[in-house]
Amino acid sequence: MVTNTYSKWGVRLGTLALWAAAGASVVFWGLRLSAPAAGAAAPVVLPPPVAPDAQALARLLGAAPAAPGVVAAAPVATLASRFALIGVLSGRNSGGGAALIAVDGKPAKPFRVGAAVDEGLVLQALGPRQAQLGRDADGPATLTLDMPLKR
Repeated sequence: MVTNTYSKWGVRLGTLALWAAAGASVVFWGLRLSAPAAGAAAPVVLPPPVAPDAQALARLLGAAPAAPGVVAAAPVATLASRFALIGVLSGRNSGGGAALIAVDGKPAKPFRVGAAVDEGLVLQALGPRQAQLGRDADGPATLTLDMPLKR
């Protein structure tokens, strides 16, 4: 004879456990999502920036210490670094034309041959990719500006 060991109570208890877990999950997430925010966070206050010690940094990088009482000179811009030749427009006749020159990093301006570019400097002559500056229009060239190569 065959006996059936199938019990209705095992299935009923398993179903009850599953429904209880599902209900507990719904209650948990409902409470979690409906809870008020944890208050406004306090604003973050950053400490003031620390100024680096230039002398200590120089010593760290291997610079020789300066003699006491000697003040280091501020870096001076060279004359050539103040000017940038942007473009050249040569005239057909000798001595004509104009150049686009940027002075001290400002936007470039056009200067005709013979015009004052900066205090004490005059645009003397133009070449295919260069401009010559000097103290006066007829004197020797003090500075020759070349256009940068295209890359």
